[in-house]
Amino acid sequence: MANTPTFATPASFLGLSRAQGDAAFHIAGIPFDIGTTNRSGARFGPAAIRQASRMLVDGDHPHWWVDPAQLPVADIGDFAIALGDIAKSLALIEQQAAAHEHLIALGGDHSISLPLLRALAKKNGAPVSLLHFDAHVDTWPDNFGQAYAHGSVFFHAINEGLIDPRRTVQIGIRSPVAKNIHDWTVGHGVTIMTAQQVHEAGPGTVAKHAASVLSDTPVYLSFDIDCLDPAFAPGTGTPEIGGLASWQVQAILRGFDAANFIGMDIVEVAPAYDIAEITSLAAATIVWEYLALLGHRLRG
Repeated sequence: MANTPTFATPASFLGLSRAQGDAAFHIAGIPFDIGTTNRSGARFGPAAIRQASRMLVDGDHPHWWVDPAQLPVADIGDFAIALGDIAKSLALIEQQAAAHEHLIALGGDHSISLPLLRALAKKNGAPVSLLHFDAHVDTWPDNFGQAYAHGSVFFHAINEGLIDPRRTVQIGIRSPVAKNIHDWTVGHGVTIMTAQQVHEAGPGTVAKHAASVLSDTPVYLSFDIDCLDPAFAPGTGTPEIGGLASWQVQAILRGFDAANFIGMDIVEVAPAYDIAEITSLAAATIVWEYLALLGHRLRG
């Protein structure tokens, strides 16, 4: 009766135990949430996502027939941040991200995407394409007077030349937004596919159109969990009704089997507002889906 329970797995994502040096893909937690504007708590997201991922350790992906846990992937723990200091934290995140070739980040609020993209753009030598799932455009020039926060990420990313707005697709957008912010975003070439358009067109059509915009360029995936409807992801800081269902997200992601992904983040999981781990499980499953796509691509 004193033995370790059979359902217990290591505290890493998918119970991974592979050493960092042996892995092509690195998973890191970034427990940062001082860039939030409504409910904080996403600093606890990485631990909750890892905890929920234990549901995904007992078999292959049922569409790609790949076991993501068997890929050359390692969980390297959490990045260091500067408590209470946004600017210093962003600099630290960028510095740590630069050391990893293909990073999968567990947030944290959406502010973390900016330093991750800064590191990636320097490594890539050119702006990258962006596949962005979210309820919000995140192209406000500031959030309530704060220049760097979770709603201004892609405003800075476009202005700094980190992403190519003509190769940027936002899926699931539906929040209140000033017309000038929307027009600025579209005016720079960003393709916005609202949640309503997803519901009406269907996942297959959405994936096909998004893939045509991204083409065969290097693509970064940034997934804000509030892209999902609060019925499927209540544990987040800025929930918006009318969002995507979990199955829609899975179906859309599976449409990017030919995409050249070079990194991703999953952000805004705030477990204090969750119910029965459904938000953290959704986030863990999205990372699992992404890893299965990488495995499918590696398999050729």
